[in-house]
Amino acid sequence: MEHTIQQVARAAGTTSRTLRHYDDIGILPPTRIGGNGFRYYDERALVRLQRILLLRELGLGLTEIGRVLAAQDADRLPTERAEAAETRILTDHLALLHDERTRLEARIAAVEHTIAALAAEGTHHTKETLMTDRMFDGFDHAEHREEVERRWGGEAYRRSDTWWRGLNDTERGDWKSRSDALVAAWREAAEAGVDPESPRAQELSARHVAWLSGIPGTPAGDGGDLRGYVLGLAEMYVADERFAANYGGAEGAGFVRDALQAYVARELS
Repeated sequence: MEHTIQQVARAAGTTSRTLRHYDDIGILPPTRIGGNGFRYYDERALVRLQRILLLRELGLGLTEIGRVLAAQDADRLPTERAEAAETRILTDHLALLHDERTRLEARIAAVEHTIAALAAEGTHHTKETLMTDRMFDGFDHAEHREEVERRWGGEAYRRSDTWWRGLNDTERGDWKSRSDALVAAWREAAEAGVDPESPRAQELSARHVAWLSGIPGTPAGDGGDLRGYVLGLAEMYVADERFAANYGGAEGAGFVRDALQAYVARELS
């Protein structure tokens, strides 16, 4: 069964222009183009569009989505039926969505708790009851625990985890706000096409290194190989799509990497 581009756009909550752009960049070609020039999409194309939309929701840019789709297509076994390959890939995506839902549900519960605590003020509660461990549930500092332990050892993770748990809720909130502001500044600079070696990018690099240096248990925080640590992280931001998503995908992460490399060459040689 085939669907017109207008039908697909309406069902997916997007536009025909977006679907034509996906065709232009090679991530979603139509199943066929009719004699009238109209694009038509079959069921397999719809499944591919769903994958694209899922990856966009996870924060990947279109260039990175193209790489992910190409890698998944290449990973298909020669003897594997198309339907089986799609099912396997979508199962992986479903696992990611379940993880995201778990984090989102924890965040919802945390905000609900905050609202309830605020509403209870003036009765038998005080402001101190607002600040509990539940307030920042779902904002998981340990999301990349395996990477930390694999790259820098269990002791590094334990020290940073002890530091984090030793902060009170106000300090945790302040730290997260600073982190989010830094990531947002990186993304804005990347989207504006800022030169990685420009003063603006280098000021962000200095902030980034200072931010890293404030986390105990890492080479940056413990007076270790700061230069190697920063360069290693810069490459990781690009290589790991989960990190790259923080900066708008591979292109944004590449900008951060290039800026940090320039900063290290100039300031940490």
